Amino acid sequence: MALRDELAGLDAIGQAALVRTGEVTAFELVDAAIERIEELNPVLNAVIATRYDAARAEAKAMMHRPLPDSPLAGAPFLLKDLGAALGGTVQTEGSRAGARRISPVDTELVIRQRAAGLIILGKTNTPEFGNHSTTEPESSGKTRNPWDTSRTTGGSSGGSAAAVASGMVPAAHGNDGAGSIRIPASCCGLVGLKPSRGRNSWAPAGDGMTGIAVEHALTLTVRDSAAILDATAGRAPGDPYNAPAPLRPFLREVGADPGQLRIAWTATPPFAGPAVDPECVAAVRATADLLASLGHHVEEGAPQFNGEVIIEPLGRLWAMSNQASVRNLERVLGRPVRDDDLEITTRELVAYAKGYDAVDLLDVLDELAIASRAIAPFFERFDIWLTPSIAQLPLPLGTLNQSHGGAIEWWRSDCDFNPWNPLANITGQPAISLPLGWSRSGLPIGSLLTGPYGDEAMLFRLAAQLEVAQPWAGRRPLVHALDSRP
Repeated sequence: MALRDELAGLDAIGQAALVRTGEVTAFELVDAAIERIEELNPVLNAVIATRYDAARAEAKAMMHRPLPDSPLAGAPFLLKDLGAALGGTVQTEGSRAGARRISPVDTELVIRQRAAGLIILGKTNTPEFGNHSTTEPESSGKTRNPWDTSRTTGGSSGGSAAAVASGMVPAAHGNDGAGSIRIPASCCGLVGLKPSRGRNSWAPAGDGMTGIAVEHALTLTVRDSAAILDATAGRAPGDPYNAPAPLRPFLREVGADPGQLRIAWTATPPFAGPAVDPECVAAVRATADLLASLGHHVEEGAPQFNGEVIIEPLGRLWAMSNQASVRNLERVLGRPVRDDDLEITTRELVAYAKGYDAVDLLDVLDELAIASRAIAPFFERFDIWLTPSIAQLPLPLGTLNQSHGGAIEWWRSDCDFNPWNPLANITGQPAISLPLGWSRSGLPIGSLLTGPYGDEAMLFRLAAQLEVAQPWAGRRPLVHALDSRP
């Protein structure tokens, strides 16, 4: 029990270091993580599928051969049940219609994660096709926030976020098409980096939603995010584009001097409508003040562009992506999907997509490109743009997964909760959510830092500086009180 509790407070690098020094074995790390999953998952419903025997076998094998040349070797890890695939396992994508979908091979991201010595224990919960800013699929039930089990973890990487925040594992996979790493990072008090477009490969697929979506992870610390990106980043043959190669490993940026940066901040959403919680405003203002105290030039400001591009154009692309997901499912099922195969918001998205054709898709891509060009000059004046990660505190479960009568009506409502994150998906820029704020009731509040395309290095330097100035590692959610049982 004591070892398990001690390990739960360590990040992936910290756990792997114990393996490298011989203080514990990878098998012991895996067993401790399994114990925590078995105890906490009945409360949180973060993990929906396990591969304990395979993970234990991989950990035992690691004890009898040289460790991979990685600071992560031996650390337990979980995969989101969407995007990155583990060969031979079911990938439902959060849909009850996906129960028969078996991934034929490991995707390139998973190949690289496993080569770095991460040991995959299972799959985490996700909303159907990643559609919601909450993780409450009808197929596998709601995931609960470790900080308040009546509230959302965020989505769509909410299962991974709950698993990491509760200490089941030190890090877990996530992906991000409109904030799906950064939203749950904010809701669960974690580090959530959305990398630059092309930084991680989608092989053997071409890309994620024409480059809108990216793969990475949710972590306890900045250094873990950097180390995992070092392990997975880089072009695979056939990739349609790739981000500029870093000058040195990202892990070496953690602790490096960021210099004096030009930082603009705002708590005003980019489109009309969203009400921003005063505690989220206060948290980002406090982060701006902290940055100024660290010697950075900080002023209020925001890029000038048509913020409505986040609503219909991006919503139309999202709907078309759902239509493609349904077609893929129909190939697996060998029949057309029925209404009872899909959730109502998914059906609304697919119905909306059917009203458009390929030329309409090209129109969307043009509109998103125009917005990107309008935003780009802002990052010639400023190095970093600071905003709240989301506009509200984590909302009660059952709020964000409801139909609003149509696809775009639902999408606008979701973006009211999540108004800033989609911008970095549109432009391809890197952005990181850091748990620098806390509500009066003890809920985490993320601050979102968006940087220039291809410059994760700058974000890691700045994020690490903030992590030292205002540490969050000592905070643990109340769900850990369950561990006190003998």
